[in-house]
Amino acid sequence: MCGICGIFDRSGDPIDHATLERMNTVLQHRGPDGEGYFVDGGIGLGHRRLSIIDLDGGAQPMPNEDGTLQVIFNGEIYNYIELREELSALGHRFRTRSDTEVIVHAYQQWGVECVNRFNGMFAFAIVNVREKTMFLARDHLGIKPLYYIWIGSQLLFASEIKALLQHPDCPREVDVESLAELFTFRYVPSPKTLFKGIFKLPPGHMMQVSTSSMRTERFWKWVPQIRKKWHERDLIEEYQGLLDDAVRLQLRSDVPLGLFLSSGIDSGVLLAIMSKYSPSRIQAFTIGFEGGEKTNEVADARFLADMFGAEHHFTMVGPKDYLEYYERFLWDIEEPVGHEAAAAFYFLAKGTSSHVKVALTGQGADEPWAGYDRHIGVKLSNIYNRLPSNVTDPLAWLVTRMPGRFERLKRGVVSLGEPDVLTRFVKIYSFFSEDMKRQLFEGALKEKMFVNGYQSKEAIRHLQSDVQHLDPVTQMLYIDTRANLPDDLLMVGDKTAMANSLEVRVPFLDYRLIEFIESLPPNLKLRGFTGKYLHKKALEKWLPKDVIYRKKKGFANPIEEWFRTGMQSYLEEYLLGPDSASALFFNQTFIRQMLMDDRDGKDQFRRHIYLLLSFELWYRKFIRK
Repeated sequence: MCGICGIFDRSGDPIDHATLERMNTVLQHRGPDGEGYFVDGGIGLGHRRLSIIDLDGGAQPMPNEDGTLQVIFNGEIYNYIELREELSALGHRFRTRSDTEVIVHAYQQWGVECVNRFNGMFAFAIVNVREKTMFLARDHLGIKPLYYIWIGSQLLFASEIKALLQHPDCPREVDVESLAELFTFRYVPSPKTLFKGIFKLPPGHMMQVSTSSMRTERFWKWVPQIRKKWHERDLIEEYQGLLDDAVRLQLRSDVPLGLFLSSGIDSGVLLAIMSKYSPSRIQAFTIGFEGGEKTNEVADARFLADMFGAEHHFTMVGPKDYLEYYERFLWDIEEPVGHEAAAAFYFLAKGTSSHVKVALTGQGADEPWAGYDRHIGVKLSNIYNRLPSNVTDPLAWLVTRMPGRFERLKRGVVSLGEPDVLTRFVKIYSFFSEDMKRQLFEGALKEKMFVNGYQSKEAIRHLQSDVQHLDPVTQMLYIDTRANLPDDLLMVGDKTAMANSLEVRVPFLDYRLIEFIESLPPNLKLRGFTGKYLHKKALEKWLPKDVIYRKKKGFANPIEEWFRTGMQSYLEEYLLGPDSASALFFNQTFIRQMLMDDRDGKDQFRRHIYLLLSFELWYRKFIRK
């Protein structure tokens, strides 16, 4: 796990070494164990190293035998041992035991198709010094980030946006269209970011750059083909084997590993499998929240830890911790998001990093396995939208005007009757309804709203088009796995962990597991109104049934209560101030009413307020001078 950055000048003019050094230095938290550079005319590469594999021999940039290729790499290639053996049999000679060297030899042997042989999480750049070309790639599910921007004739790329901002000519401007998408999806879908001109290389994509051209294309071209013939017992055994192997591969490390342990089954089964392969006690880490006794997972996580003989550590956080961290929160994650648990990952990573350098997490099982309420909503909509409008319209009108804290119910009713599948998805994703946006948005953002309406859906249409021949539930699971995960949850997980110089691994996102899950009929994922059906059946091999089938707590925190008590003045200062971003883009009278209604219990605006705060903090940290 590392930080990478680079500059490729099409004109061939020498790059500014001082700019490259600033880019690399600002990534120090991603790699405190070392730094390296390669500069040749119009090409410059920078690397910050967090030593995980081959502690003595894995320094980067790393060349091939004759120095014509140079590679910088962020992530892990879990099957590097098997690939090294295959490449050695083909005549390649290795100087190190690192997975980085496997990448450069694989590129020599198979060219750009090498990415289809990698099982891992990765973002890397390979430069051909002789031909003046560059090859960039990002892993199948977008676990590792990779950003880029064109500034004149120069292509700049990096693991984090703040490195790109070190270039003196890098613009700092809000992309208004992306801002409209943020208030639709709660994140900005790839390839855009909220910074105008700065882009993300989408998950499962590669980019080839030369002095005369640039081409971006998808290398992971898997599209679900649903199995016609199957036996449940056989599928369970196949999934168990794949999951076991994914965990086994991701335990490869030359430094101590740990586990983010919640009360849930996903991290619980990782603990069970890790215990099988680890020669020592597993170090397990949990977070709890002051005032969140109903959702705290500490006691249940400790029960799981004791069951498998793990050493359990936990951290408790409260509103004071949040207030102190919010001053740098958006500096760490760089892209505003709308889920309230985002900042909590920082505290979990912080507590973990004082004990280990690598942690596995159960993240990534809910999206492909239909683990969220919205997946049930999509299934219900297939029935609901066939009802006559003289039934559904009055019902929607009544529910949306119900007083009280029923945000999800109101959002669900609005979306259920939508006949267009993609628009229905957008309504389910967005807790800001179209009517709310019309009241909230001002200026250029309001103009974009009037032009586009629900046209933000175009940001995910390319994903839906891959699976539009399949049922709506399968379509949403496919989109969630390729958009919501990498652009929100995985991004937050990577940035907050790396802010603490901690590598986080996600075994459930081994691409072989995803391809298996997506080949299953939807009723093996969402059985009735129970999500993760086959997943839970398979986990009976490792966990007690009372653990598997108890009510899910989720990674919740009592921030709703904190907003109405200890953080109330903080919210008003940031969102209602005359010099705030809210004053530029939003109707502050409407925001004030939201804060009052949420505080008085008249309505539920926790998620709306959090997204507004996230954007405000981002704007103050990166845009306002």
